[in-house]
Amino acid sequence: MPYQLHYWPGIQGRGEFVRLALEAAGVPYVDVARGDAAAGQGVPALRHCLQDESNARLPFACPVLVHGKRVIGQTAAILLYLGPRLKLVAASEADRLWAHQIQLTIADAVDQAHNTHHPVGSGLYYEEQKPEALRAAQEFRSQRIPKFLGWLETVLARNPKGNQYLVGARLSYADLSLFQLVEGLLYAFPKATRRALKKTPLVLALHDRVARHRRVSAYLRSERRIPFNEDGIFRRYPELDG
Repeated sequence: MPYQLHYWPGIQGRGEFVRLALEAAGVPYVDVARGDAAAGQGVPALRHCLQDESNARLPFACPVLVHGKRVIGQTAAILLYLGPRLKLVAASEADRLWAHQIQLTIADAVDQAHNTHHPVGSGLYYEEQKPEALRAAQEFRSQRIPKFLGWLETVLARNPKGNQYLVGARLSYADLSLFQLVEGLLYAFPKATRRALKKTPLVLALHDRVARHRRVSAYLRSERRIPFNEDGIFRRYPELDG
């Protein structure tokens, strides 16, 4: 029974955190909205998933994972569900909760990165809020990027199993999400992020380790990996990078 991922077809967005887990585990999955509408996939299938009147537990927004009768929204909840099934989290309850906590903190960082270019409202164009975006981005570059990456550095340094991974002694979905966060920050704020990474060598080393993972590396080189663009969460506006 393949996993079905529902997410917008032209952007990485929050769906990319789920894609990375599925790709790293090497399990079959369907990226539904990127399929053919004539075959019951495409954006119409995604919209149906978000508006299905027969679903008493309707997800608020995508990404949505459908697995059998399970319909799960929210990136962190999806990864909480997938982690044990894909062997991308340790067996103990304490480690699973810790991985989930890390994922939620990464989600906070992702939201704040998005809000740099849409600080007033997500329904407005970037060009309608550029003065506010410049101010928001300055604070994000100088304060929030170092704080988030610094916290992840501390998590790695204090891992009782060694500083190679965030949780335990093997790859978890939290490590994959750290990789995606760093990739996004390097795209949107290359100068500020490189400065922060000079002070967080363990974070940089983990990012590079994930990039070398056999399945992840193959995915990054494939057409399945959607390039970053200015419709997604991480957007490159040079003026926002100071």
